[in-house]
Amino acid sequence: MATLTREAVRRVLGPVDNALLAELASVGASEQELAEAHAWVMNDDALVNDFRPMPTGRVAELVEVLNRHYGPEGDEDAL
Repeated sequence: MATLTREAVRRVLGPVDNALLAELASVGASEQELAEAHAWVMNDDALVNDFRPMPTGRVAELVEVLNRHYGPEGDEDAL
């Protein structure tokens, strides 16, 4: 599985600082896993209402990282 690149992160999140990029890359996740984690951070109520199982593994780790940067309300301006 490929490590997240700056370009992959940019496709999912837009521009991010080097600290966040390094933290995301350290999880060892794919771009698809990052996209899923981002969806959970931004729309967790909608995904729960669709009866999607809670994220686990690398996706759950990414959710934790993103929550620290976006805040619990999914505020993208927190980046």
